[in-house]
Amino acid sequence: MIRALWTAGTGMNVQQINLDVIANNIANVNTNGFKRSRADFQDLMYQTIRLQGVKGEGGNQVPTGIQIGHGAMLAAVQKVFIQGDFQETQNELDVAIEGTGFIPVILPTGDRAYTRAGSFKRDSDGKIVTSDGYPIDPAITIPNNAISVSIKPDGTVSAKISNQSEPQQIGKIELVNFPNPSGLRATGKSLYMETDASGAPIQGKPGENGLGTILQGFLEMSNVNVMQEMINLIVGQRAYEVNSKAIQAADEMLQMANNVRR
Repeated sequence: MIRALWTAGTGMNVQQINLDVIANNIANVNTNGFKRSRADFQDLMYQTIRLQGVKGEGGNQVPTGIQIGHGAMLAAVQKVFIQGDFQETQNELDVAIEGTGFIPVILPTGDRAYTRAGSFKRDSDGKIVTSDGYPIDPAITIPNNAISVSIKPDGTVSAKISNQSEPQQIGKIELVNFPNPSGLRATGKSLYMETDASGAPIQGKPGENGLGTILQGFLEMSNVNVMQEMINLIVGQRAYEVNSKAIQAADEMLQMANNVRR
């Protein structure tokens, strides 16, 4: 019964972590480019009381054996990179990636980060930057006398200059993909960093080599399904509750054992 107390306690602990993951998903339901997370669990070690396949009484082989588990543990929290819905904004610097890929940006430290949140802005120097002022890579600068900006599906960025009849190409947005996007490290601010698990970045032009295309005037919304998260919340809550009942039952059995009189 002491084992039952600790085992059920691990079940309550993993369900608390599961609730934390679900709460973060729900909190970011309106975050552009956000990808929901999923908690994966696995069972803990087992105490083997009798091995499988040993010879029992009369020389018969034991078919199953006896193993007692010691609960559950968190195995991983995985990002699910499913395409989110698109929202039309008609803002010329809002872009959505239709398909796979990330847009690289340069951090103040000089490191490279990657994002799918395409709500870009124009800073005082005319550079296209994120909401936190991080310039995209390669950098694109909009001329001061530009009237409008157009972005083609292949990432070509052109500006309509005053007193010029034809748009002027000012740069190209490039995309990056990874062998294992789920291995990327989320750093907040809708940014991801490369890790050994993600593999080296593979950079290319939008629409080529399996990369997605650029959609101007749209934003990719969060891929969180609120209904699914609410179902997961209820399931996690009930699992937490039933583990607490197991602890209560084990405690009551210990109490009865303590009250035994000779």
